[in-house]
Amino acid sequence: MKNRAILVVSFGTTYPQTLEETIGAIEREIEKAYPEYFVRRCFTSGIVRKVLYQREGLQIDDVPDALERLLEEGVTEVAVQPTHVMHGFEYDKLQSQAAAFTGRFPRLSLGRPLLSSTADYQEVVQALRSEFADPLADPQAALVLMGHGTEHFANACYAALNDHVRAAGVRNLFVGAVEGYPEVDDLLIRIKESGAKRVVLAPLMVVAGDHARNDMAGAGPDSWKSRLESAGYPVTCILKGLGSYRTIRQIYLSHLREIL
Repeated sequence: MKNRAILVVSFGTTYPQTLEETIGAIEREIEKAYPEYFVRRCFTSGIVRKVLYQREGLQIDDVPDALERLLEEGVTEVAVQPTHVMHGFEYDKLQSQAAAFTGRFPRLSLGRPLLSSTADYQEVVQALRSEFADPLADPQAALVLMGHGTEHFANACYAALNDHVRAAGVRNLFVGAVEGYPEVDDLLIRIKESGAKRVVLAPLMVVAGDHARNDMAGAGPDSWKSRLESAGYPVTCILKGLGSYRTIRQIYLSHLREIL
């Protein structure tokens, strides 16, 4: 029996298809890279866990329950790797929950979220340039990425990512947030200044769940798609979460590698 485990911690999603295409893809890549560990799934959202249990019969632990279960199973080494994008409220909660188990395992380590260091920002920009090469090569197109946003000071990561995009010489990629700055109104100004004639919309979130399908690509008048179309831009939506892209998954793996 393996006594070393990797706990992959995600906020979670109630959409089964994007769950397997994103979070599942990250977990499978970790399993392939580290066969000597067993990989355990963990969601921090109580609402998501409740819906999945009631609708699908899926029982997914939160962080404390997952760590308690690993203790009961005799695991001695645990690496906790989040799939969070930023050091926001969810990561703060994860740090606190993991700290409560300090000393109960011979070894317990916690990895970093996607955007943590200057190198992370630079690697994410290069990943986006690779994954969205076609729209970024079109001088008539603007690529707009919708992040979640937060009241936490970590929301500054979106402005920082925009700065790194410009520093890399990319002029037609714009990052915003549905619940923070930059808002869609801010991006409309920048898109107009760029001279773009059409917009490609995609989520800057690990999964393409409710926010991507409704706030970004929904038919309602307040969705980003509707707002951009009202401003005169033809809009194409890409409903793929960041976890779908291997270049992004490799950044998470590099963060895991740091703590193993």
